[in-house]
This record gives sequence, C-alpha cells and structure tokens, in this order.
Amino acid sequence: MESPTLAAWVGDLEGFTGHQWQRRPAVFTPETLASPFDLDELDAAFDGGLLRTPYLEMVRSDKVTVPPDAYTTSRVVNGTTHHGFADRGKVVALLNSGATLLLRCVDQWHRPTGDLVARLSEELGRRVEAFFFVTPAGAQGLAVHRDDADVFVLQAAGRKTWYVHDAPAVADWSLGELPDDEHSPLLLRGVLEPGSVLYVPRGFAHRAVGAGGLSAHLSLTIRDTSLQDLRTALEQQLSEGLDLPARPLGEAAIADACATLIDHVRARLDTIGPEDLRLAARAAQARRPAAATSAETLAETARKWEDAGAGTRRAGLAPVSRTWRKLRDAARTTR
Repeated sequence: MESPTLAAWVGDLEGFTGHQWQRRPAVFTPETLASPFDLDELDAAFDGGLLRTPYLEMVRSDKVTVPPDAYTTSRVVNGTTHHGFADRGKVVALLNSGATLLLRCVDQWHRPTGDLVARLSEELGRRVEAFFFVTPAGAQGLAVHRDDADVFVLQAAGRKTWYVHDAPAVADWSLGELPDDEHSPLLLRGVLEPGSVLYVPRGFAHRAVGAGGLSAHLSLTIRDTSLQDLRTALEQQLSEGLDLPARPLGEAAIADACATLIDHVRARLDTIGPEDLRLAARAAQARRPAAATSAETLAETARKWEDAGAGTRRAGLAPVSRTWRKLRDAARTTR
C-alpha cells in the first residue's frame, strides 16, 4: 500500500499495513491534522442556504425516528413550495435534546473534502466517501453497528469516546445494527481529541459517545470489493469481444445467439484468472464520475468569449450582436 495521505495520519505506513490494516483498530495522534470540514465549514453551509436533505439527517441511538420536518424548513421558489432545507435553529434545538447531526456524502458538495476523497481514492484504488457527525456530550448517534468499509475518523472538535469490537465471527456477516446478544469482544476503548485519528477495520462493530463539548468528526469510508462487484466484473470480462444482436429475431436466431454466447463464455473463461477478476473489480470500484470542477469554469468561458470578441474587433469586424442590431434597425426603417 502506498498512500501519502494515510502516512500523514498513521505515521509508519508499512507498520500500519502489516499490523493494523483490516486486522485491528487503532488510534493515532499525528503532529498536525486539519479536517477539511469542521464546525466553521458547517456554519458556512448553513449560511449558504442550499444544505438540504438527503445530505442532512438527525439520528438517535434509541431507535426514535427524527422526522425531516423536525430539522428542516420549506421555501417557496417561483410559486412552488420545496421542502427539506436545513434549519439551523431546529438542528441546534435537537442537538441540545441529545440527537446527532449526520451529513452524508460531504465530498459531493464541499470541494476541499471532495479533493481529499479524490486523492485518497486514487492512492488506494478504492471508492471513498465522507460523512460528518456532530454529537452532544453524553449522546450516542448510532447503536453498535458494522460498516461495509474501512473507516478513518478525523476528530474535528470536542471529545468522543469510541468502543470498537472484534470482527464478525462468520464469513456471511450482516451490515448495520447488532442485536444485544451478538456483541463481540471489545478490542478498543479510546477518547478522541481534536486532531486525533481512529481507524476501524471493515466489519468491526463500533459505537461512539460524546465525551465533552460538541463532538464533531469526519468519517472517511473506504469501500472494499463485494461479491456483487466480482459478479459485475466477471460479466464484463466474459462479454469482451462478443458481437451479437441485442434482440435476436425468431427462434432460430435466438438458438444461434445461445450457442454463440456459450461458446464465447467458455473460451473467455480459459483466459481469466482469479487475480484478473480481482483487479478488474477493484478498478471498476475505484472509478469515480468526473468531478463537476473538471469542466470549464464560467470564468474561463467568459474569458474565451472576451478574447473572441477582441479578435473580432482587431480583424475590423463588428461583433455579432452589434451587426444584428444594425440589420434590425435597417429593417425597421424600410417598413
């Protein structure tokens, strides 16, 4: 594993890879750590006015559902009422009552977090997502649960106590909350301070309780290959080089398509090994949609238009809009 980003968090990356990665939870205290998203950035998101569901959610570990209208408000735009906009006053009131604020997919709407996620995803060759939690002291947002991802927690504010249990005892384990009688042995109990980093391996059950102040942390989830990823990759591998009509017409054509498909799959299977399939699934999983920021910015478009207008003027030609106005005025005069 080569990742300058992880090395900045865990220090000895080789030691981390050999002893902790997907084996044991651990807490790290890097010399400097700044979460790209913190409470100031959260306030800026509230001030911007566009934060809304489904990116925003309030949760409780006691299984009491917090309805969206308890922390959002409605707005009228062009005569139509739209729901789900974040209401900071309602959110703060719910935090004071012990609820936890959960922000989903922060990387999709906060550029510095998106840059971090993109960099980490490229370094590890895996899909990465970012979530932000704000929890009051003494409160717990989620019950003991398992995630289908390796998780790095960057503590941004306050203090939070983490309890991390052992890995699943069976291969076919389930995600989400654990029944009380299925809690595995406790491996780690630690209090995160601002600037601390916690690593939770994939599938290891965990929970967190606010320990002091208003606790806020950024969770970076690193997804690994699932059986569905392998199936999808295998289907794509087996389909390479296959040239068949999408809708064979008639029984004879369908029978021919069946025979051709089976022969092609048998031939392809002889060329695909387990490592080929693993790498193909990992590569497909790591692909991310092109970031919106990679498109030409409006400022760049404006400069191009300005440059084009300047070139037209230098060539002694009137800009199109001016020429159109002259033709329009001339037409009006001849009427």
